[in-house]
Amino acid sequence: MASLTGNGVPVWLGASEHTLDEKARVFIPRRFQVGFEHDAEGRTQVFLTRGFENCLALYSEAGFARLLRRLETEAFAGAEARRMQRLFFSNAHRTLLDGSGRLLVPENLRAQAGIEREVVLLGLVDRVELWAKSAWSDFESESAADFDSLDRVLSGPERGAPDGVPGPGD
Repeated sequence: MASLTGNGVPVWLGASEHTLDEKARVFIPRRFQVGFEHDAEGRTQVFLTRGFENCLALYSEAGFARLLRRLETEAFAGAEARRMQRLFFSNAHRTLLDGSGRLLVPENLRAQAGIEREVVLLGLVDRVELWAKSAWSDFESESAADFDSLDRVLSGPERGAPDGVPGPGD
């Protein structure tokens, strides 16, 4: 399932595997395309940039605008914020999907993410991540044992228990 809409903001869910073609394009499934905006000619417009943990991230225009606002407000907040801006925005591309729904992945971003041929697309609520299939497989395997311990990310601390204090059964 993908591209639900909550408060007018696209929500992407699910995963799918694809292969880069000889021109370094990857097909973006229709279920992900639906949440992206279109230009005046009706072409699907996306923002592609470097992600974290060696992946790439696709944002809608509205999602990218939210990131811009967050990073713009911290423009002169110190060396770390400026460093993040430089690394993030120098790798950002506003691009269009072609008529067949394919995204051209620039060489520098493919190299940063280790993407050669096989790609996994992940719908992660506010963005779609592109992973080299082998990197995603490794990440998923390494993280599988931690899944149950990540429950606090979803549920937060137990009601009545102070942050960081384990609840019953922990």
